[in-house]
Formats: sequence, structure tokens, C-alpha cells
Amino acid sequence: MSKTAIEVDNVSMKFNLSREKVDSLKDYIFKTIKREIQYNEFWALKNVSFSVEKGDRVGILGLNGAGKSTTMNMITGYIDPTDGEIIVNGVDVAKKPRKAKKQIGYMPESVPLYQELTVKEFIRYMAEIKLVKHKEIKEEVNKVLEEVGLKDVENKLIRNLSRGYKQRVGIAGALIGNPDVIILDEPTVGLDPKQITEIRDLIKKLGKSHTVILSSHILPEVSQICEKVIIINKGKIVAIDTPSNLEDKTKSKNTILVTVEDPNDNMKNIKNKIKEAEKIKLIKDNKDGTKQYAVISDTQYDLRKKLFDVLPKEQIVIFELKKDESTLEDAFISLINNTNEVSKENVSNKIENDGKKKLKDDKKEDIKEVNNKLNKEENNKENKKSDNKIDKKAEDKTDKKTKQKETNKNNKKEEKK
Repeated sequence: MSKTAIEVDNVSMKFNLSREKVDSLKDYIFKTIKREIQYNEFWALKNVSFSVEKGDRVGILGLNGAGKSTTMNMITGYIDPTDGEIIVNGVDVAKKPRKAKKQIGYMPESVPLYQELTVKEFIRYMAEIKLVKHKEIKEEVNKVLEEVGLKDVENKLIRNLSRGYKQRVGIAGALIGNPDVIILDEPTVGLDPKQITEIRDLIKKLGKSHTVILSSHILPEVSQICEKVIIINKGKIVAIDTPSNLEDKTKSKNTILVTVEDPNDNMKNIKNKIKEAEKIKLIKDNKDGTKQYAVISDTQYDLRKKLFDVLPKEQIVIFELKKDESTLEDAFISLINNTNEVSKENVSNKIENDGKKKLKDDKKEDIKEVNNKLNKEENNKENKKSDNKIDKKAEDKTDKKTKQKETNKNNKKEEKK
């Protein structure tokens, strides 16, 4: 039996976006019939591939518009990809959508709840929609309410619940039918810190019996919940790894942050005392007279012990000493910036190459134009010479005729005499 819960293979998603603004549906229909609307192609995802193992907790990260929600909507079968295939527990989502959807529980960012129903009524309604067997509905509803911590409020109207409890109801709706895969889109958005902690703990608990995929803008949350992170930027995957590995990859230097009292300004000479220190940089000049420095080393040698030994000997009082740790947020920003720089470089190269090509083409056109001009002038000269010759011949012929006439006239006069 396969250990893979989800397989996304070379998936792309193209949208056709109208180039012009259409004021009404009626106007749009008329223009569509007349084929007057022109479209631009927009690739929300391009050649995306990844797999999720059973029991994994995976976070999908990306800026707004990066393709996170599009990816989730395709996995759940809400939209079909333009290219590629998505397999959930061995079932092709496009070919057998109903069977695939039974494997998935989905909670969108804006949870569609019926505010006039009680919690229990809503969960029962979800069970009926998902075609849970009638004799199993009662047991299934009670099990899910217990699992997400809603038993105490099962008879309350949904409209009277707090935002945190409404999110729990949304998660309960996703869990009905006991799907293997749970997909949560921004599960903690709009919650207070206490509610966030409660939902976070609930997701961790669900991860013990389900495969969980979630998207979130709260990076520390993803770092605490997820075992694997997928970072998407501009419709392409830029990284797939564990949070700790991604954090380690952004550590180009080993940095120690030290806050000191240094009345004699001796910190500027410390680099000479600690050979492992590549650079010492002032970070902050505090109002209380202390200063914070970053002591940077190229090696993974921990400078803290050396600083503890050296600084007091130089009459420098240490107030705080700590290692500067990279976070998932640092890794995310670094990866996004790097891919954006590559994109800018590619665009610049394309513009430069297009410019060179245009210059080359322009030169060719200029040379061609000059040659055409020269040829035209040459032809004009030849034509002029030819015209002159013709004119001369015609003139000579006319002169000859005139002279002949004069001769004939003179001969006639002589005969008369």
C-alpha cells in the first residue's frame, strides 16, 4: 500500500483575463457573442510538482497571489488544472472526482456556516451532505464534536459563538466522514492569541490521525505545527523542506549579539583579540549608555565563550550575550527575494537581448535602406543617361529632317528660276 497521500505532478493552471473592463453581465454576454473581448493569459501555477506522505503536517507558504489557494482548490477538486494530474490516495481527482473528494475534508478561509442552526444541527447537516450512512450519523457527529472540543456548546446557535469556536465548527465540518486528508486555508485568521494557541493544538492533535495541509501567513505558526514546508512564489515552487532545514540554509554567517557597557570604547579593538571574529558591527546605541554589537564569524565556531573570556579583560561589562538564530520568516523572505532577483535578472537579460537584437535588426534595416537608396540613385542616373541619349537621337533626327526640308525648299526655288 502506498505511503503517499497526495501526488501533484507537473500541474499548471491558466486563467484568461479580460483586457478591458466590462460594466455589466449583459454587456459581457453581448461582447462575448460578438467576440469583441480580448484576453490575456495568466498562469497562476506553472509546472508545480510535490508529494505529501500519509500522516504529514505540511504548510503551504507564499505571498498574496502566489498560488496557494489555487493549489488547494485543485487538490480538493474545486477547479481542474490546465495541465498535469493530482492523485489523492491513489485516486485521480480529475477522472474520479467524487471518489477523490471522499478522501478530503476542506475548510476554506471564509467558513460557510448557517448562523441560525445550532452546532450539532450544522454538523449533522454536513454528515448528510457527505452521505454518511444514516445509522452512523449520530455516532459520527458525537465523535467529531468531542474531537474538536465542541460538546459543551453543541446546542448553541452558531451566530452566538466566538470567532474561535466558529473556526472549530468549520474544522468539525471538514472532519465529518473521517477523510484521510484535511486541508485548512488560513485556519487561525482573525483569532486572538488564546484562540490561535487552541486551534494550533487542535491541528497538532489532528495530525496524529490525518494528513494535514494548511496555508497561513503566520510563519511562526507554520514552524510550530508543520513538519514540512512548501514555499510558492509567482506560481512556482521555490523550496520544499523542513522548517529547521530552511532556517539553517539562510545562515550564511555565525552571528553573536552582545550588549555591553564600554566607557573606554574598547570594542573597536576586540577584532584583534579574537581571531575567529570576521567583523564587529554596532547595531544599537541604547539610551542607558549600553551598546549592542553583532560579532560575526564565517565559521560555525561559537564565539560566546571567547567573548566571555576576552571582554572583561578589556574593561567591557557584558549585559547580554546571545546567538542570533535564523527563523522560518528569515528563510521565507530570503527565498522570495532571491527568486524575485532572478526574475528581474531574466527580465533584464531579455530586455538587453531584445535591445541588442533590435539594434542589429535596425542596423540591417539601415544598411538595406542605404543600399536601396544607392541603387535607386544609380538607376536614376542610368535612366537619365538613357533619356538623354533618346532625347539627343530625337533631336538629331529632328535637325536632320529640318535640314532636309530646307534643302528641298532651296532646290525647288532653283528649278523655278
